[in-house]
Amino acid sequence: MIQVYTGNGKGKTTAAIGLAIRALGAGHRVFMMQFMKSLAYSEQDILRAMPNMMLETSGKPFFVAEEGMMDEKAKELLGEDVVIFPKGKPPAAYVTLLTSGFERVMDVAAKKEADLIILDEINIALSFGLLQRAQMENFLQILPDETELVCTGRNAPEWLLERADLITEMREVRHYYERGIGARKGIEN
Repeated sequence: MIQVYTGNGKGKTTAAIGLAIRALGAGHRVFMMQFMKSLAYSEQDILRAMPNMMLETSGKPFFVAEEGMMDEKAKELLGEDVVIFPKGKPPAAYVTLLTSGFERVMDVAAKKEADLIILDEINIALSFGLLQRAQMENFLQILPDETELVCTGRNAPEWLLERADLITEMREVRHYYERGIGARKGIEN
C-alpha cells in the first residue's frame, strides 16, 4: 500500500514515526529517509538505536523554500536558517544531495531490506523540483508489492495522490507559531 500524509497542518512526520513504532512492534523492518533534514531532530537518535530500524537523512541544517512561499514573519523567525531560491531553480548542490539520498532508497527497495519505507518530506522535495517525478516513478516500479510505503510532506503532487491507497491531509486550524512561538525541542524538533 502507498500512504500519503500531506497538508499544511502539523503531524505528518509524527504520524509516520508512530506507524514506524507500530511496525517495529510487529517485528517488521523499517527504513526511513528524511529528505531536507539533517541529524538535528530529537527523535532521530532513539529511532536509530531501535532494532530493525534504519533512519538516514539527506539534507542540510537549514530549510529551503521557493520565492513567494513564505511570508515576511516566517522569514524573520527562521532568519539564516532558511535558503530561498527562485521558483523552478533549486540549488544544484541540494538537488545532488537529495538525489544521492534517493539512490539509497532505491537500493534499500531493490534489496528488499525493509517491510516499511518512509520517505519523510518527499512530497515537498518533489514540489520544489529537488527530486523529479521520473525518479519517483522508477522507485514505484521497483518497490516490492509486499513493502508498505509512506510519503510525507506538504504539497503532495496530484499524480502521487492518484496512486495512493491512503491519503491523510493534516489541516491547520490553529498553531502557536502564529503567536511567534518557534520550534520547541522534543515537540517540533
